Amino acid sequence: MTKLKNVRFVAGLALIGLLLLCFGGGVPVWTRAQTTGPQFRIDPSWPKPLPEGWIIGRTGSICVDAHDHLVVTNRRDITEEEAETSKQAPSILIFDLAGNLVDSWGDSNTVPSVIHGCFVDRESNIWLTGNGDGIVQKWTHDGKLLMQIGKRGVFDSEDGTSKTRNQNVSRTQFFNPAGVVVDPANGDVYVADGYGNRRVAVFDREGKFVRQWGRQATKEETESGAPGAFAQIVHCITMSNAGLLYVCDRQGDRVQVFDKQGAFKRSIWIRTGTPALPDPRGTVWWIAFSRDPEQKYMYVMNGRNEQVHVLDHASGKILSSFGRPGHWIGNFTHGHAIAVDSRGNLYVAETDTGRRMQKFSPVANQ
Repeated sequence: MTKLKNVRFVAGLALIGLLLLCFGGGVPVWTRAQTTGPQFRIDPSWPKPLPEGWIIGRTGSICVDAHDHLVVTNRRDITEEEAETSKQAPSILIFDLAGNLVDSWGDSNTVPSVIHGCFVDRESNIWLTGNGDGIVQKWTHDGKLLMQIGKRGVFDSEDGTSKTRNQNVSRTQFFNPAGVVVDPANGDVYVADGYGNRRVAVFDREGKFVRQWGRQATKEETESGAPGAFAQIVHCITMSNAGLLYVCDRQGDRVQVFDKQGAFKRSIWIRTGTPALPDPRGTVWWIAFSRDPEQKYMYVMNGRNEQVHVLDHASGKILSSFGRPGHWIGNFTHGHAIAVDSRGNLYVAETDTGRRMQKFSPVANQ
């Protein structure tokens, strides 16, 4: 009888532990052996439910403004079956820290096709790219179009369509741009023109072409980490407080770092993918920095391994990681983009069949 009670007691403890892990009751979520960096726990209460009947399609990206509003891009591609009982949510969904929807706007006819990246500049304008189009757009925070670089449906290719070879040279058009960041110092716009092209294209605050760098890498250059040569998709771009550009060389399994003129500074490798390069899925999908002035930590969304890596920014060493493939809370399915708010919370947007956003809060008293 005593043995039976012990078995029940142990089983009860195991069940409690499972429930805490699933519902975020103060239990950090990490899956790798490294524990020298910050740890995070899932916040299962974020975001709050959408308005009655609304449903999202694939999420492309998530970015944060100066007031800690989270801007989520929705590709509005729900299925026919979903449309029988629900309706498309707008293209842009804006949430507060508590997860409440505070604004929404946009539709498939006005925003870039297949929205991929977003960025909020210091004036609270929202920039969008689409990896199904040849344009980059600038919107007010409440949804008024201010500027568009490029012509919708026209690509930097041999014949202007998305069906022919990329040119990688246009001063007015893109080829399925992936990411965008705006220099707070002078308003210059840096675009990761990277699903069709293989470059970083720079425009001034009026949308006039300034310069570019980047080209298609050979297999040997991908393996060796040649400067400014990209394996395949130039998947994201962000700027550090020091004014350096961090660019996702996704299938090259590295972050390439440049100054504003395009001079190569270093590679930060995330070699958790295939033994040989290029890595078909790639490990470097999106990057963000901690909010301290020195940006001590760099966060990498690794879509191949479905993990968030916490790196020491200076050395590029992976300090800790969390996440695993799956559909349960705290898991990732096509973890795609990552953002950080002023309180150090991390937000991950999942695309493809994931179609959700998750919030991870830092564990105190580490």
